[in-house]
Amino acid sequence: MMKRSMAKKLMTATLSLSLLFAGGAVALPTSAHAATLAERIIDTGDNYMHTPYKFGAPAGSTRVFDCSSFTQYIFKKHGISLPRTSKQQSKVGRYVPRSQLQKGDLVFFSTRSSGGKVGHVGVYIGNGKILHTFGNPQGVTISNMKSGWWSNHYITARRVL
Repeated sequence: MMKRSMAKKLMTATLSLSLLFAGGAVALPTSAHAATLAERIIDTGDNYMHTPYKFGAPAGSTRVFDCSSFTQYIFKKHGISLPRTSKQQSKVGRYVPRSQLQKGDLVFFSTRSSGGKVGHVGVYIGNGKILHTFGNPQGVTISNMKSGWWSNHYITARRVL
């Protein structure tokens, strides 16, 4: 009887520890997966460096991009659907404070023509930099958003990963 009780306690303890460690193992890959996915999205975007900018570029085109067709395209290549315009994209995912930006977050800016509202989107790539497309001759490029024009026109950020 004592052996049976001891075996039962050992089995319960083993099962409890298994569940505890399995739960921890499941939680970690989620954030690690998002970080890896962000790197892959950024790498995909890097492949289009200097691709020309064209306002209103058609969705799915890789010969020219506008800011939101670019983000839509590189995220879609990794299974994440985004709406077509920067204004629409600024409403998906969840809000992220500027101080908590992570690689892969969408960052939004006003433009001269947007009247203080969202008019531009890029992808945060770390160290205060964004991967995006605008104007010519830049096309797809990397810009520093810590100071200057991009810093002054920053509006918000969203996390979709």
